[in-house]
Amino acid sequence: MADARRAPLKDQTDIAGARVLIVEARFYDDIQDALLEGALAELKSAGASHDVITVPGALEIPAAIAIAIDAAAANGKPYDAAIALGCVVRGDTIHFEIVSQESSRGLMDLAVSRKFPLGNGILTVNTEAQAWARARASELNKGGDAARAAIAMLRIKRRLAKA
Repeated sequence: MADARRAPLKDQTDIAGARVLIVEARFYDDIQDALLEGALAELKSAGASHDVITVPGALEIPAAIAIAIDAAAANGKPYDAAIALGCVVRGDTIHFEIVSQESSRGLMDLAVSRKFPLGNGILTVNTEAQAWARARASELNKGGDAARAAIAMLRIKRRLAKA
């Protein structure tokens, strides 16, 4: 396995008080707990608050984010960023390819079309062992990485809005 490479991000634009939505697919509960733990630690460190919505699987994540973004804005409490967390493990059919590709496509479509900061923490792996290596904060910490990505994109959005 390749070593995780995390370049330090120099943008320290203040995001304290930001509202971040986490949408998690609870298909593999234990792996999901580890992903969520990593994401929550990063949000706490950044001073951001969060809400968590749980959906059945990775395919439902993009729609849930879109629904929540619209509902929060309509209620006067918009989200500033979102984090998608889930796990898709390769099986014997093409279902893996469909779920992994379409959930990622849906997230990218949301981020680009709505210009919305989003971190993709949906693991797409061949085995549960690979998922665990990526989910644990003591190893690759992909939940934390997804939160860092959302935070980095939010910082860029806020900094450029002031320019």
